Amino acid sequence: MGRHYAQLSLEERCSIACLARDGHSIRHIATCLDRSASTIWRELKRNSGVQVGYKPAYADAQAFARRWRGSRLVRQPALRRLVLDRLAMGWSPEQIAGRLKQENSSMRISHESIYRFIYAQIVRTKDYGWRHYLPKAKSRRGRTRRTVHGLELIKHRVFIDKRPAHVQNRRQCGHWEVDLLHPRKSGAVVLVMQERTTRYSLLSKQHSKHAQPIIEQIKLWFDALPPLLRRSLTQDNGAEFSQHHQLHASGVKTYFCHKHSPWEKGGIENTNGRIRRYIPRGTDPDTVSNADLQSLANRLNDTPRKCLGFKTPAEAIRNQLLHFKCESTFPLSRE
Repeated sequence: MGRHYAQLSLEERCSIACLARDGHSIRHIATCLDRSASTIWRELKRNSGVQVGYKPAYADAQAFARRWRGSRLVRQPALRRLVLDRLAMGWSPEQIAGRLKQENSSMRISHESIYRFIYAQIVRTKDYGWRHYLPKAKSRRGRTRRTVHGLELIKHRVFIDKRPAHVQNRRQCGHWEVDLLHPRKSGAVVLVMQERTTRYSLLSKQHSKHAQPIIEQIKLWFDALPPLLRRSLTQDNGAEFSQHHQLHASGVKTYFCHKHSPWEKGGIENTNGRIRRYIPRGTDPDTVSNADLQSLANRLNDTPRKCLGFKTPAEAIRNQLLHFKCESTFPLSRE
């Protein structure tokens, strides 16, 4: 007890074979080798051939074959290519693992194994480029702080605690969140709007933070949607959303987070983090076009989400549109 355990050597296996052939008991063999009796019993049971019995070379080969020799991503090139390709597409390790499970793929792996593989490559190669495969491009796990900005007074503002409970619980489709993402402290910004139930995202480049162009873009998005998909909009207290009341004529109710509480619209904050993988802080906004943002929106909407049972936002909103269409269609007469 308390001794450091070491694997049996080939020399010890030769001694076990000789002593066992001479008819010695397991306890006697264990005493001769200064090993526990359970070690000798397990060795003879696991590494004996059906036809050849216990042979030292055969036993050594069997033990080596069972020994763990690194990550499955190291030992299985096809699985490694699949995982790295999807990481490069912006999928998280959890999304990859969940999607493989949902597809009943013959290749399975846990998200923890993917994280361990990437971190092991960083340590082994000293190449920090591996971290860019991960969602937040960090070389080690940890939390990041977020800066809370000042607030502007907004007329006709209704706070989020007046929002119905079924909106908070994401039980009804058609409720959206909106925010601005700043590539730099000044210059153009990215307007991001996301549906709360399906996580379907819309992106648009805005040349400034002026409230009127922003509300006009939001109205364009809502005008293209059926009425059941435009019920409410939740935003923060930035002055860029001060013209929110213009949406009321279209039947869209507007709600605002409390001050210093961006987590109250956590869905779109999560989406902003995903967008940062492709538009990191410091990016020159002039290098990003609306066509680029549309391609990015398509990628986000075609990426499976754990909260959707590893379906994609595009699949989820498509199902909602089909549901609305079926509800609005009268059943055929049976007469």
